[in-house]
Amino acid sequence: MTVTAEHLDRAVQLSLATLLRASSADWDGKAGSLEWTCWETVEHLADDLFQYAVQLTLRTPSLTGDVPFLWEPRRPGGPHNAVHADRSAGPTGLLQVLEACGALLVAMVRTRSPEVRAFHGFGIADPEGFAAMGAVETLVHTHDLAGGLGLAWTPPADLCAEVLTRLFPDAPKDTEPWPTLLWATGRGELPGHERLTKWRWYGVPRP
Repeated sequence: MTVTAEHLDRAVQLSLATLLRASSADWDGKAGSLEWTCWETVEHLADDLFQYAVQLTLRTPSLTGDVPFLWEPRRPGGPHNAVHADRSAGPTGLLQVLEACGALLVAMVRTRSPEVRAFHGFGIADPEGFAAMGAVETLVHTHDLAGGLGLAWTPPADLCAEVLTRLFPDAPKDTEPWPTLLWATGRGELPGHERLTKWRWYGVPRP
């Protein structure tokens, strides 16, 4: 696999190390350019990782839809989540929820056969695809959170390059990986390329 469980685990651990520096920040402020609060965005990220993990858990994964947990917002305009953190546990508890959901996906990617396929809205994916999707979610939502929490966040170029190669085959190859990943997910400018207002990745296994 090009993107492995270790890549995903590295992304999650780097994110956690960064977010832990903001334990006393305002987690109810907006997360960068998103309409969600920082608290909601961490819950959304944890929920993404959880959802990708459960897609791989079934002995015969569905190829037509998600495992039917109830995903719903807690307020109008909020993220549709099945995973929510106990507010009384504070930011430390919130990040424990994120770490736990990341670990679930890491474990599933490590233990499922590369031949397994499961549903995702952007195409039927293999464990490598889910690892890459989880890593992208982690990298770009930590960017959103860093903007809201006043943190510095520049993930390693090699990690960004791996997920770009796996999920964004049409992304430029002659630009720096991190700015390119932000551009590919509609979050940044890239010289010589129009800013994206719509974007997607391609989780289908490569031939």
